[in-house]
Amino acid sequence: MKSKTLLVRVICLLLAALMLASIVYVVVGESGSAGAVTQSEIDNLKKKKEQIERKKTEIRAQINSYEYEQKSLLARKQVLDTQMDLTEEEIANITEQIQLYTELIAQKEIEVQEAQKREDEQLRLFKERLRIMEEGGSISYLAVLFEASSFADLLARLDFIEQISKYDEYLYEQLKAAKHATIEAKESLEEAKAGQEEQKVLLEAKRAELERQVAEAGELIKAVEQNIAEAKALYEQESKAAQDIQEDINKKVAELKRQQEQSGKAVVGTGKLIWPTPSCYIVTSQFGRRFHPIYKEYRMHYGVDIGAKYGASVLAADDGTVITSSYDSSYGHYIVISHGNGMTTLYAHLSSRLVKAGDTVTQGKTIGKVGSTGSSTGPHLHFEVSVNGSRVNPLQYFTGYTIKE
Repeated sequence: MKSKTLLVRVICLLLAALMLASIVYVVVGESGSAGAVTQSEIDNLKKKKEQIERKKTEIRAQINSYEYEQKSLLARKQVLDTQMDLTEEEIANITEQIQLYTELIAQKEIEVQEAQKREDEQLRLFKERLRIMEEGGSISYLAVLFEASSFADLLARLDFIEQISKYDEYLYEQLKAAKHATIEAKESLEEAKAGQEEQKVLLEAKRAELERQVAEAGELIKAVEQNIAEAKALYEQESKAAQDIQEDINKKVAELKRQQEQSGKAVVGTGKLIWPTPSCYIVTSQFGRRFHPIYKEYRMHYGVDIGAKYGASVLAADDGTVITSSYDSSYGHYIVISHGNGMTTLYAHLSSRLVKAGDTVTQGKTIGKVGSTGSSTGPHLHFEVSVNGSRVNPLQYFTGYTIKE
């Protein structure tokens, strides 16, 4: 009985010892790993950032759509404005013509009055001639001729008869001409007035239509600008979230770097950078603030753009460790290399990436190819240099380049 009791006590003591050991192990293990940073933590954060970047890509596509629509509307409005200016010039021209026509009409009215007077005078003379003929009775030209006393008198009488006939014909033709001139002047006057009125009506209708189109385009532009403003606000929110994630990643990377340095596995560069694109030394956009062609405001450009051709080799500027090899809606395919001593370099808009995160690279190693991925208008390399987390002007580390903006 005593032996059984002793055995039970021994077993209990052993179990207690095992439980105590496990508790101590857990506490020590947890406390020992509390400050450690793992690659999986960084990977998880990167995944979160990629999710945000995907949202940013969707928003950027929406903004691009709005911007394209806005550009089309602005171009249309510019055309309408030009047409409006031309219409205003036409109206001014017509107004001047109307004034000239008014003066011409006044002259025509005087001419009509004078023509009417001439017509009235010719009519009076013609009527007077008819009255004389009526009062004198019918003239027998044969009797006049037979009454001639001599051949000379006959010739004189023939000439007289011819003169009377010509005068009568002249009076009639003058009357017809005066009447025709009066009618023609009046018709010309009325045609000019009608033409002017028709032209004025057409121009006013055209101007009203242009004003309507300009007003419509203005309303559409307001709507597009509102959409862009909302999309930009959302994009800024996503950018802030991405920035927060990036800052967290930077902290984790710094801690991981510290651990690597403690373990003696850290790779430190020479500190002397080489140009990343040996095929091209032309800088198409410098580091610093520049006027954004779409947003119409000054924004910071945190690197330099090198105008290398599509597919050109991109070299590691110094020895180091690849800490990022990924895709971003803005940078496109990009690579970040840590060179130690707080320096990192970034290579963006690549067509392809030839290294992955965790790889060690030597200065001059080909890490990717020039492309136009992400927010890019053409093949080039966007190159950044950061020192202790702050981006600096990369050109301070180089000579021999050419600036061609």
